Amino acid sequence: MPQGRPERVPADGLTTRQRRHRPLLIVHTGQMKGKSTAAFGLALRAWTAGLPIGVFQFVKSAKWRVGEENAFRALGEAHERTGQGAPVAWHKMGEGWSWIQRGGEADHAADALEGWRQIQRDLAAQRYGLYVLDEFTYPMKWGWVDVDEVVATLADRPGFQHVVITGRDADPRLVAAADLVAELTKVKHPMDAGQKGQKGIEW
Repeated sequence: MPQGRPERVPADGLTTRQRRHRPLLIVHTGQMKGKSTAAFGLALRAWTAGLPIGVFQFVKSAKWRVGEENAFRALGEAHERTGQGAPVAWHKMGEGWSWIQRGGEADHAADALEGWRQIQRDLAAQRYGLYVLDEFTYPMKWGWVDVDEVVATLADRPGFQHVVITGRDADPRLVAAADLVAELTKVKHPMDAGQKGQKGIEW
């Protein structure tokens, strides 16, 4: 897209304005860090544009207070006080799920499925302008949420609702359905030199 211009214009019968203002399904995947970070940067931009934000975290523990959560809750409060920006809702699925697998997997699966059911209800109600489904690729990969159902629901969502999904190993069916797919590939990482994650960078 040199100089912000499309390389080709599809013969879809849409005007330039209609094509420009259609809601997008976005996927951030790949093995490198930064997928959620990019999604929250997008959410920050959407907040300034007045789009209500709905964040659904499917993996991070409900006990964790990550920096983005604190920031967006503050933005939601600022909106309530001043009217600036837009409302923000932050949802965590049960007690979350991490790369350290523990017992009670069936409960996590049920929590993830209920989270997806809530998203379906919110989409039907056109509750948000931007949905951040953080690390949602994992419930699909683990079979907790049906990929075909996700793709069909997102394809049929009403109104003007952007959706961004993050996580490794995005299913090919989701990738095919998305309008924008970014794959983050590692070139270097501090962990390669034995350095652990740090506050303000990883959380």
